[in-house]
Amino acid sequence: MKLWKGRFTKAASSSSNEFNASITFDKRLYKEDIAGSIAHAGMLAKQGIIGQEEADMIVSALLAIKEDIDAGKVEFSIDSEDIHMNIETLLTERIGDTGKKLHTARSRNDQVAVDFKLHVKNEIEQIDGLLEKLLETLVDLAEKHQDTVMPGYTHLQRAQPVTLAYHLMAYYQMFKRDRSRFADCLERTDLSPLGSGALAGTSYVTDRDYTASELGFAGVTENAMDSVSDRDFALEFLSCVSISMMHLSRFCEELILWSSKEFSFIEIDDAYATGSSIMPQKKNPDMAELIRGKTGRVYGDLVTLLTIMKGLPLAYNKDMQEDKPPVFDASDTLKDSVNIFTEMIATMKVNTDVMADAAKYGYMNATDCADYLVGKGIPFRQCHEIIGNLVLHCIEKGCAIEDLSLEELREFSDKFDADIYDKISVRACIEAKKSAGSTSFASVKTQIENAKK
Repeated sequence: MKLWKGRFTKAASSSSNEFNASITFDKRLYKEDIAGSIAHAGMLAKQGIIGQEEADMIVSALLAIKEDIDAGKVEFSIDSEDIHMNIETLLTERIGDTGKKLHTARSRNDQVAVDFKLHVKNEIEQIDGLLEKLLETLVDLAEKHQDTVMPGYTHLQRAQPVTLAYHLMAYYQMFKRDRSRFADCLERTDLSPLGSGALAGTSYVTDRDYTASELGFAGVTENAMDSVSDRDFALEFLSCVSISMMHLSRFCEELILWSSKEFSFIEIDDAYATGSSIMPQKKNPDMAELIRGKTGRVYGDLVTLLTIMKGLPLAYNKDMQEDKPPVFDASDTLKDSVNIFTEMIATMKVNTDVMADAAKYGYMNATDCADYLVGKGIPFRQCHEIIGNLVLHCIEKGCAIEDLSLEELREFSDKFDADIYDKISVRACIEAKKSAGSTSFASVKTQIENAKK
C-alpha cells in the first residue's frame, strides 16, 4: 500500500512500480535512514510535537528493525518504492498509528538528503583510512629504496637519474593531496539538511541543531530549498574519487611497464598476477590493468551525475533518484582499488641491479656534463650543443659518456679535466641536485622524515 495513495483514484501499474522503485539499490542506506529517523523522533519529543512515550516506542521499533535487517530477516518490497517508505511501512506494521507520527515535520526530500550525506561522510572516513595505509606503505618502500638508482623519464624516454625512493615519494605527494581533497569535501558535506521539509521548511517549531548534533553533523544547511536540491557534495565526492583513481591508474601504468621483460624493473607477486589460458609462460599484471580500466568506469560515474543534475530546476526532481548508483559504484571501486594496490606494491620485488644498469647506460648524465662545462665559463646553450654531439658520438660507438677517455672528451671541448669523471657518475649526478624537493639523497631523506611526521 502506497503511503501517498490518498490523492489517487487508480493504482500504479506493475511496470510503473518496478520502474519507479529504488529499493534495489538504496536499501544499502538502511542504517543511515534509521539513524536519521531516531534523531528526528527524539527531536519531535523534545519539542513536544509527539509524546516521549511515543518517541521511545518508535525508537525501540526502529532499532529492532535494524537488527532484523542486519540479520537478513527483512525482505524489502518494491511496492514501498524506496528504503525510506519500506522502513516506515515496517514501523507502522509493528507499532500501528504511533509509527505514522514519525514523518511529522519532514519530507522524503530532506530524509533522502540526510541519508545520502551520512553515507558520503562514512565513505570519506573509510577512504581516508585506506589512503593513509597506502601512504604508510609508500613511505616504508621509499625508506628501503633510498639508494636504489633508476632512470627518471620524460616522454617515456630516459632523462635524468633519480632514486626509486624519490619516484615513490612523488606519488606520496599525490595521494597526500587526495586525502586533503576528501577532507575539504567532508567539510562542505558536513551540514545537515534534516528538517528542511519538501522545499520550504515546516510550520512546526523544530530544532534542526538538535538533530544535526545527534547525527554528528557540524551544523545545519541555511536554505531549505538548497538543502533538498543540493547534490554538490556528491559531485565533489565523485570528483575526489576520480582524481584518486587517476593517480592509481598512472602508477599502475608504470608498474605494468616496469614488470614487462623490456624493463624488468620489478616483478609483481604471484598473488596479484594471472596466467594465460593458452601461453604457459605468461604472467600478466591483471590487478594493475583492472585498476587502470576501472578508472574509466569511475569517470563515467562522475559524468553520469553531472549530466543528471545539469538541467534540473529547483527543488527536488525524480531524476535525482539516480544520484546514488554512481556514488555507490565509484566509492566501492576506489576502496577496492586502493586496497588491492597497497597490497600489490607492498609485495612486489624490485630488481635494483636492472634499474641501476638502466640509469647508467641511458646518457642521463648528459645534463650534468653540460652543467660541468657551464662551470668552466661556457654559455649553457653552447654546452648543450657540445654534449649533444658527444652523446651522438657515444651512441655510434656504443658506450657511455664516462667510458670515454679524457683525450676523447677533449676532442669536444678543451675544458674537460680529469675531475669530470667524479661529476658524471650516476650517484654524483643525483647528489649534485641542490634545490629543495630534488632527487638528492639528503633531499629524499628529508621528504621521508617529513612524511613520517
